[in-house]
Amino acid sequence: MEEIDFKRHRRLRKNAFMRDLVRENHLSTDDLIYPLFVVEGEKIRNPVPSMPGIEQISLDYLADEIRELQTLGIKAVLLFGIPNEKDHVGSGAYDENGIVQKAIQLIKSEVPEMLVIADTCLCEYTDHGHCGLIIDGEVANDPSLQLHVKTAISQAKAGADIIAPSNMMDGFVKAIRKGLDNNGFSYVPIMSYAVKYASAFYGPFRDAADSAPQFGDRKTYQMDPANRLEALREAEADVEEGADFLIVKPGMPYMDIIRDVKNAFHLPIVAYNVSGEYSMVKAAALNGWIDEKQIVMELLTGFKRAGADLIITYFAKDVAKWLNESSLKQGKKA
Repeated sequence: MEEIDFKRHRRLRKNAFMRDLVRENHLSTDDLIYPLFVVEGEKIRNPVPSMPGIEQISLDYLADEIRELQTLGIKAVLLFGIPNEKDHVGSGAYDENGIVQKAIQLIKSEVPEMLVIADTCLCEYTDHGHCGLIIDGEVANDPSLQLHVKTAISQAKAGADIIAPSNMMDGFVKAIRKGLDNNGFSYVPIMSYAVKYASAFYGPFRDAADSAPQFGDRKTYQMDPANRLEALREAEADVEEGADFLIVKPGMPYMDIIRDVKNAFHLPIVAYNVSGEYSMVKAAALNGWIDEKQIVMELLTGFKRAGADLIITYFAKDVAKWLNESSLKQGKKA
C-alpha cells in the first residue's frame, strides 16, 4: 500500500492508559460544591418532586448530611434556607437566629473544616418571592442593597466562610464588600453570582427553595439569555467592586460565557449546574433513555474544559461516589 502523508492523532488514543496520560482536563471532588436546602422544624426530609434525590432537610439531620459529604471528599456546601414565615422585607434572611444562620453555626460546630458558602438573597424570605424590596410595584435597587448587606453580615457573624450574593442588584458586590469590611469581616471572600441569566432552567429550584415570584418575573434584574457582551460588563463591574469568585449561572447552556469570563478575568470561575439541568438528566436516566453516570461526567468535564475552576452541582454526591470508586479500582490495578 502506498504510504500516505498525514497526521496520526489516534496514536494518543490507543488505550486507556494513553488517554489518561494526555487528558487535558480532570474532574475531582475538590471541584464540587453541594447545594443544601435547610428548613425549620424537626425530623423533616421533604423530597423535592422535580429533583429526584434532593431533599429539604431540618437541622437535626444536617450534621449527618455534612459528615456524609465529608466522607465522600466534598469540601464545600452552598446553603439555602426555607423559613416558616415570610414577609415583604425578607427579614428572615438577616435574622441572627434565622434558619441559614443556625445551619452555619451547626455545620461549623460539627465539621469545622467544611467550607460553608451562604447564598445571600431575599427571594426565599419575601412573601412576594422577589430578590429585593418592592416599591411602587418595582424591585427597588438601592434600598434593597441595605438588606443584602445586613444579610451578608449576619451570615458572616454566624461563621460563613464565603458570602455568595445572588440577587443581581446593581452595586451589590461593592455594598456587601464595604459592609463586611466595616464589620470586621475583611477576610471573608465574596463568591459573586456575577453572570446570572433570567433562565427557564431554574424552575425545579423554585420548588425546592419555595422562592417563585408571586407576580411578574426577574427579567429586570437577571440577564437576557440572548446577550454575551453584557456578561463581561457584569463580571467586570463585580471584579472592580471586590469579588473574589465569579459564578456563571446556568452552566450548561452558557459554556461559551464560562470561557469568555475565564479568558477575561484572573479569578476562580464557578459554573452553576442548575436544577433544570439536573432534573432533565435525572428524568431521562429514570426512563432508561441515557447512561446517567456517563452523561453527568461528560457534562461536568465540559464545564472544566470551558474554564470552570469549581462546579456547584446537585450531582456532587453521585459524582464523588463515582470518582472514589474509580480511584479504588485504579488502586487495585496498581
